[in-house]
Amino acid sequence: MSDAVERLLLIKSEIKELLLKNKTLEMHSNVIVVCKTFPMDNIIPLIDKGHTHFGENKVQEAELKWKEVRKHNLKIKLHMVGKLQTNKVKNALKIFDYIHSVDNYKLAEKIAGYEKEQGKSVKTFVQVNIGMEPQKGGINPKDVIQFVSSCKKNLSLKIIGLMGIPPANVDVEKYFSQLNQLKEQSGLEHLSMGMSNDYQAAIKYGSTFLRIGSKILGERNKITKS
Repeated sequence: MSDAVERLLLIKSEIKELLLKNKTLEMHSNVIVVCKTFPMDNIIPLIDKGHTHFGENKVQEAELKWKEVRKHNLKIKLHMVGKLQTNKVKNALKIFDYIHSVDNYKLAEKIAGYEKEQGKSVKTFVQVNIGMEPQKGGINPKDVIQFVSSCKKNLSLKIIGLMGIPPANVDVEKYFSQLNQLKEQSGLEHLSMGMSNDYQAAIKYGSTFLRIGSKILGERNKITKS
């Protein structure tokens, strides 16, 4: 058994214990293995073990890595967890099942338009700038309810939840709590929140999709410019 498989199984066991502790065992937290920059050799053992949810943050990398693999593994679900540029939407819809980063109306329009063109529907999350950080994308929390309503009503976009990343080096619980409240107020079902360093807190506040990379696959190799 590979180290990555062992770590994934330990995390899944920990999640079950946390759900039991929080008396939310009926809730299911999906682990998205974020495998950006990792070669397929590192990922295949997880697929062979039956894991199905994987995340990438670049459209081109996802196309190169997953096109052939998915032909033989139809249960795999791919998640776009990085910023999606409007000029990449057409190709993104061909490879991804979920998009976690709908952060403006123009992008939502592009997704809706290519869905009609390709006859395909993807599940989307609205990205919320939960910490109001200028360097991060996302909808202002006070505008989320109206944004979700407009995308559903005007574009028929299949929005299933909200995604957010708290600021670094802070108590994340208040941000996860706020995102949970916004999800309820928006009439949505899912939350995409929690990564390798804070997924335990995210589970406490109802996260249904955890984006975990280094905790499973190890640290990524840093690319240095010469």
